[in-house]
Amino acid sequence: MLKWLPFLGLLLVASESLAQDRDTKVRNDRAAFQESKDWFYNDLSRAIPAARASGKPIMVVFRCIPCEACQEFDDDVARRDPVIRDLLDEYVCVRIVKANTIDLATFQHDFDQSFAAYLMNPDMTLYGRFGTRSWRPEHEDISLEGLRKAMKEALRMHREYEAFKPLLAEKQVQEVRYKTPRDYPSLSGKYGEQIDYEGKTAKSCMHCHQVREAERMVFRMEDEPIPDPVLFPYPDPEVLGLKLDPKEMAKVERVEPASIAESAGLRPGDEIVTLAGQPLLSIADVQWVLHNTPSSATLKAGIRRDGATSDVALKLPEGWRRGNISWRATTWDLRRMGLGGLKLVALDESRRAGAGLAKEGMAFRVEHVGQYGNHAVAKNAGFLKGDIIVGFDGQTGKLSESELLAYTLQQKKRGEEVAVTVLRDGKELTLKFALQ
Repeated sequence: MLKWLPFLGLLLVASESLAQDRDTKVRNDRAAFQESKDWFYNDLSRAIPAARASGKPIMVVFRCIPCEACQEFDDDVARRDPVIRDLLDEYVCVRIVKANTIDLATFQHDFDQSFAAYLMNPDMTLYGRFGTRSWRPEHEDISLEGLRKAMKEALRMHREYEAFKPLLAEKQVQEVRYKTPRDYPSLSGKYGEQIDYEGKTAKSCMHCHQVREAERMVFRMEDEPIPDPVLFPYPDPEVLGLKLDPKEMAKVERVEPASIAESAGLRPGDEIVTLAGQPLLSIADVQWVLHNTPSSATLKAGIRRDGATSDVALKLPEGWRRGNISWRATTWDLRRMGLGGLKLVALDESRRAGAGLAKEGMAFRVEHVGQYGNHAVAKNAGFLKGDIIVGFDGQTGKLSESELLAYTLQQKKRGEEVAVTVLRDGKELTLKFALQ
């Protein structure tokens, strides 16, 4: 513990993030970790031979430092919380805080996350992913207890590597269009390989969400519909009607009535051991399978219930993955492209009634209007915060913001003008703007 005290002091300083600007956060993180004996900092190349020499697996943590989401969890992992401390000693640990040079043929996860972990063999075969983020509070998605269970199972895989390796093939990245984020057309030439710690530090550090934005821009700039797997990446298990326990690997906490999961026969307390033949270490592993599943398919899940194992079939209909993406950082860029920079919130029944609107018709309140640059298209067209949208390009049915984004980004092209029907102060207006 004594060797940890100098590092802990630096980390506590770095944790006072609310009082720091983005550059200071990134610099303080380097100061805290650069001399650490427990972490290889921004350098996977040194960790691989160390893991081979020790016979240990590798844990690679990706962390977006300026982002406050998952900060408390990241601090717990970084300071080797007692829940996981003994298991961290069994790994060669790597901390990566920039997306500039990520090898996308090896590392792919939900890039809207600000914390993601990979548990790997030194030959770079992936045992499993860890890290989930959603609209829910952090503690409802991830926990140290859940990470501990994932780490223990990965250690078992490591000990029995030859037996497990054939089962891990589908967990690996199969094919990539671009080798690194810097190869995407919209990011090319904008970032160097290293962070500029002496100058504009945060601006020189590519953030993970920019990778997802760049992927979508490829389709948009080619005037192609953004496909569902790119628009709705790494679906939360809630699209199946499942809430999984964050303190377990993939244990069912709740099953929604009349859902895909209920139809398959899943129950609270079931442990999902495999999905599509892949062994599961975490909720993130479930999301990896869902992310790579076609628009309509049948997924076989191996479950453990009351000590016995069996298989169930999850029948996925067309459009099954279209869940809530409004919480995602990358949705701000989608709003720029498809909504002119508007952030919309669907009115609930009481507010609909108060506005004299039908239960099944479109009813969005404009919660935010972008003010600058390409995000100000709707502002320049006359939209105001508080406007109620009841029609959008001929669409008048009840939709979520995510569904409306899917409409504009899959059925409309850049430059097309849309007419929007707005209620303001009891009057109906028609406002128009061109999509980006």
